[in-house]
Amino acid sequence: MSTLCMAENMKEVEVEDGYVLKEEIHLTVLKTSLFFAGDGFSVYDCKGQLVFRVDSYGPDTRDIDELVLMDPNGRCLLTVRRKQRPSLHQRWEGFKGERMDGDKPIFSVRRASIIGRSRASLTVEMYDNPGEEYQIEGCFSQRCCTVFNVTKESVAEISRKVDPTTSVVLGKEVFSLCVKPGFDAAFAMGFVLVLDQISGEDYVDNIATTEPTVHPATED
Repeated sequence: MSTLCMAENMKEVEVEDGYVLKEEIHLTVLKTSLFFAGDGFSVYDCKGQLVFRVDSYGPDTRDIDELVLMDPNGRCLLTVRRKQRPSLHQRWEGFKGERMDGDKPIFSVRRASIIGRSRASLTVEMYDNPGEEYQIEGCFSQRCCTVFNVTKESVAEISRKVDPTTSVVLGKEVFSLCVKPGFDAAFAMGFVLVLDQISGEDYVDNIATTEPTVHPATED
């Protein structure tokens, strides 16, 4: 892709070398449904070009617990899958490309704590490099999360999208994903998929135990 180039001497994980950048980029993420967690996403760069897409992975697809991140042409870049073993920490695993039976994951994502469920506190562990770890902090339902590397540096941020012409904050179905230099944008988008699923599960848990409430719904 012409707008994305590989950075040199990268230390962070790479899912796809074409999505590791030399400069900070701001992507616009469009969630294609407001009614269910994870019905699909389209992701655009600052020029309005499609960068990533996630087609519907609702009840009619092959596996509701397996999400596939694709490039604009439908090539699979990353698969994230919920671990089948029950866990209070909701562990997910990520695979390069399209996951096949027998493939080994490259990373796992788990909730760091079951306390304070409205806020994201996730730990990302890299299987090939035990010393490499990321933390995701914030509140995804409010579109406010930061990904930190092991040295506590921000490598990606999720935030509300502001219309640059009117300065109006847009609805939660449209939000920004800022990816720092040297961090893989496909890897960062994989975190968004997991966060969306966990946020949706928390919503279901909340409405089962509380009174019904009404929930509300390009950079540069």
